[in-house]
Amino acid sequence: MNYYENIAIAEPSLGEEEVAEVMEKISSLITKHGGEIIKADNWGKRDLAYELNDRKKGYYLFFQFRAPSALIKKLEDYYKVYDPVFKFMVIRMGKKEVAALLKSMQSENREEPASEGAEVV
Repeated sequence: MNYYENIAIAEPSLGEEEVAEVMEKISSLITKHGGEIIKADNWGKRDLAYELNDRKKGYYLFFQFRAPSALIKKLEDYYKVYDPVFKFMVIRMGKKEVAALLKSMQSENREEPASEGAEVV
């Protein structure tokens, strides 16, 4: 299985609950077809770099996941017919990016105990 990054841009007219629903549908599609979500973030409503079909803003949704390559075709086909998402990009991560991701995951999982007697200012 490979590691991927995915950015989807959702309609700016959606509400926060609808954006959360879009993220949930994408996440469930990935996990249903054998993928594993590593990170899923809603970057919020942002200006687009250029106008797309009379849209100047959109909700940026970011996913990092591990999945079989067959899932990518299914995910892209889903985006093409899923109305709330009007732009998307899926990129396979290279060896250096995967190594950095795994290293950051290890450091997040490792809880460092606070030294006793130390005062945080």
